[in-house]
Amino acid sequence: MPVPWFLLSLALGRSPVVLSLERLVGPQDATHCSPGLSCHLWGSDILCLPGDIMPAPGPVLAPTHLQTELVLRCPKETDCDLCVRVAVHLEVHGHWEEPEDEEKFGGAADPGEEEPRNASLQAQVVLSFQAYPTARCVLLEVQVPAALVQFGQSVGSVVYDCFEAALGSEVRIWSYTQPRYEKELNLTQQLPALPWLNVSADGDNVHLVLNVSEEQHFGLSLYWNQVQGPPKPRWHKNLTGPQIITLNHTDLVPCLCIQVWPLEPDSVRTNICPFREDPRAHRNLWRAARLRLLTLQSWLLDAPCSLPAEAALCWRALGGDPCQPLVPPLSWENVTVDVNSWKKLQLQECLWADSLGPLKDDVLLLETRDPQDNRSLCALEPSGCTSLPSKASTRAARLGEYLLQDLQSGQCLQLWDDDLGALWACPMDKYIHKRWALVWLACLLFAAALSLILLLKKDHAKAAAGGRAALLLYSADDSGFERLVGALASALCQLPLRVAVDLWSRRELSAQGPVAWFHAQRRQTLQEGGVVVLLFSPGAVALCSEWLQDGVSEPGAPGAHGPNDAFRASLSCVLPDFLQGRAPGRYVGACFDRLLHPDAVPALFRTVPVFTLPSQLPDFLAALQQPRAPRSGRLQERAEQVSRALQPALDSYFHSPGTPAPGRGVGAGAGDGT
Repeated sequence: MPVPWFLLSLALGRSPVVLSLERLVGPQDATHCSPGLSCHLWGSDILCLPGDIMPAPGPVLAPTHLQTELVLRCPKETDCDLCVRVAVHLEVHGHWEEPEDEEKFGGAADPGEEEPRNASLQAQVVLSFQAYPTARCVLLEVQVPAALVQFGQSVGSVVYDCFEAALGSEVRIWSYTQPRYEKELNLTQQLPALPWLNVSADGDNVHLVLNVSEEQHFGLSLYWNQVQGPPKPRWHKNLTGPQIITLNHTDLVPCLCIQVWPLEPDSVRTNICPFREDPRAHRNLWRAARLRLLTLQSWLLDAPCSLPAEAALCWRALGGDPCQPLVPPLSWENVTVDVNSWKKLQLQECLWADSLGPLKDDVLLLETRDPQDNRSLCALEPSGCTSLPSKASTRAARLGEYLLQDLQSGQCLQLWDDDLGALWACPMDKYIHKRWALVWLACLLFAAALSLILLLKKDHAKAAAGGRAALLLYSADDSGFERLVGALASALCQLPLRVAVDLWSRRELSAQGPVAWFHAQRRQTLQEGGVVVLLFSPGAVALCSEWLQDGVSEPGAPGAHGPNDAFRASLSCVLPDFLQGRAPGRYVGACFDRLLHPDAVPALFRTVPVFTLPSQLPDFLAALQQPRAPRSGRLQERAEQVSRALQPALDSYFHSPGTPAPGRGVGAGAGDGT
């Protein structure tokens, strides 16, 4: 719909130069060109397909410069649309190939062959125009007479009237010939915005001021502008002016844009993106960015806005800081993020922490491969990467022979593998024990003398050294739930708790078998006055209910196979305590909000408290304390700490494909098997 002239005058200003914009009468597109050239509009709405660059068969016309001018298209005297006129300047590029006979013998070429050199040149020029939310392509045909064909010289220009665009919008224009002999030209231009849409700051808040008349009805939309793909709508309302919209500073990101339009048919929409250079917006962007591990060798960085950045693997020694680059490096990948500075570290995260547990004093072995598949190994240390075997005096060099033996026997865990190399983590615990064996022997007499005192103060010593022991049992419903369990266990390790979970002991679990491992862990935990945490999920409830109702497959039976065998094995150790009434005080239950209702837990297991996480974290952490320990004043602070550490894993789990939607977990009573 045409914009009233007074609005255009407000936007464009009152200078004599601006008010003398040329007015075009009529809705038709048109084209004209420099004197001596002939041109016409071949197509006003075509499909833009630039195609590949082809070698020029001889002299061709090529666009060399784009020039724009604002004009007005006015169907009525007082109603005009803002239009962008585009002029494409052309030159003659390329040259005729010399005939082979003339080059070899120096003779004159056939006079008949001179005719193409005196012919006129013709070209089809494509203009591509984009201004959100519209895009158009037009095709112009230009012909240059033979008299103007001079190599490397400008022949003039062809002008197109015109591309309509909204006030305040950003327009992008491309031009190339068809077929394409050279790289396309491009031009970006920001059109003036209406002064009645203004952005102002008030402390931590941002005000959108829309100074329009009381009778004016308009639409207001906030969206995230994307480099690739359509914009992502964030907020939309139909309003009546004037209005002041308040935005919290935490909602600002560089790609947040504003669109305003009058509520009239075919109205022109105004778009502005005022926060592209705002430092607060860039800080908010990185606070919202999240790294997610997809597979062993790939990850995803979720962020509201899109710009290229570089991601690389690094390593950190126990207690070391900062993260050090891998030398020699493994391959790196490009991820899509928004950045403020290429040289500033914006985000650093250990993606494998949930599955590997807390940081350990392992040795990282880096295997590199050359194009001939020759392999070499080195151990990453703060001083560099020590080749193995080596006669250096570093710790890895002294243990090099044992590390290579562990790698060959399969005792090292592979963290990365690609065409250039691999990364392995080899445990150092046993070597540290061997090195200090004599020291421990010398201390035995002293330890024996103090053993009685240590036994009398056993509970107090445990609380001071590492906190109460906690064994975490769960059903491995899927890989996403396993990562969620790992995140909870890692968060609890930051508190005065010693957490045991099968995720961190896969090597021992495989060697001993599930039943033996769970039985030993349960006995040790309870003997030390610890607590066993049963983490219920839909899969865990189904397994418990199946056994309680039918007794079809006894937990831990040799014939049971599947991803939940480990949980079946743990049930064989846990159920006798519940059946014989020994569970209260030694067990607690838990489940995640939005995934399972506590009433879905079978009644037998509800003889102990069952907490929902993270909504009941304070009570859950209180239940994990020593039985006679006073309720700490820092309990709420610790609950908030665990909740913050757990929230990214919860968001990732409930937003990933295949995860039960919020509110669709197992309902009340669905798993009551008694």
